[in-house]
Amino acid sequence: MINENLRFLRKALTLPRTWNAIKVYAGYFLSLLTRKPHIWGYPPVVMIEPTNICNLQCPLCPSGNGTLKRDKGYMSLATFKNIIDQVHKKSFMIVLWNQGEPFLNNDILQMIRYASDHKMFTLLSTNGNIKIDARALVKSGLDSLIISLDGATQDTYNKYRINGKLSVVLDFAKSIVKARLALNKKNPLLRWQFLVMKHNEPEINAIRKMAKDIQVDNLELKTVQIYSKEDIDNFLPLNPRYRRYKISSDNFELKAGIPNRCRRIWVNMVINWNGEMSVCCFDKDIDHALGNSSDQSLISIWKGKAFQHFRKQILSNRKIYPMCNNCGESVKMRVKQTRVN
Repeated sequence: MINENLRFLRKALTLPRTWNAIKVYAGYFLSLLTRKPHIWGYPPVVMIEPTNICNLQCPLCPSGNGTLKRDKGYMSLATFKNIIDQVHKKSFMIVLWNQGEPFLNNDILQMIRYASDHKMFTLLSTNGNIKIDARALVKSGLDSLIISLDGATQDTYNKYRINGKLSVVLDFAKSIVKARLALNKKNPLLRWQFLVMKHNEPEINAIRKMAKDIQVDNLELKTVQIYSKEDIDNFLPLNPRYRRYKISSDNFELKAGIPNRCRRIWVNMVINWNGEMSVCCFDKDIDHALGNSSDQSLISIWKGKAFQHFRKQILSNRKIYPMCNNCGESVKMRVKQTRVN
């Protein structure tokens, strides 16, 4: 990840943003000491959801499996620009996903360009089952691109990425590599993310070879999140190294436990396609309403009473929130990251 870190430093590091980050982390550590929430400054990272609509039907994804309850739609370019205008002086990074496939939003390249023009580091995650102008994507200024690809054969791939086509994803990745070369660009950094599951665990070595052949930059092995007892047998890999859970009888719980802290809600703002702010990306259906950027400033929502009450509860008894009992906080989700080329 050295190249990505250097690009981040060159593009996004400014004195106001650095000072803001120092204040934010100081407030977080003081909150851990006093068990009272202290919020100083803007979040260094802002996650923006271009859409919560997806073109696949992945069985463990609320958007893909149809269990997502909130309204579906696409973020408007005007809403996106309003968000960037409010945060760009203090925040380093824009993360372009939450639920859904970001490239289904027709304005996605304009969104990337607008954030990049404001010297913000831009990161996007895709399932790669889309057609896109690779040269336009490279020219947009996107800094880092995660491509989720979980199988070395179509049969294996389609067991989880239902309705997906392995050949389309591979062509997508190859087109980005080709466009970078033609334009003499190093961005976006290509990160192949492989969710390790029971059915694809035997293909890890084959995936390493494929990643090298395609010339992606990094290969990242990631643990899968499950939701039910049935998922243990259906999806969890046999090797405990690739699990984020410990299994007892027919039940499961996070290896890291549920500590009364959460760095995410101090440093990472999450804004959904309609401008609604979530407490975090695990609040899939916005069960904890905070406010909407269409009628409130982001900083007023971020520091508002509703969010402060939630943070206070997290510091005292995080287990009371069901979503926190299966959260990635304090969990090493990426088991291994390998520089491929």
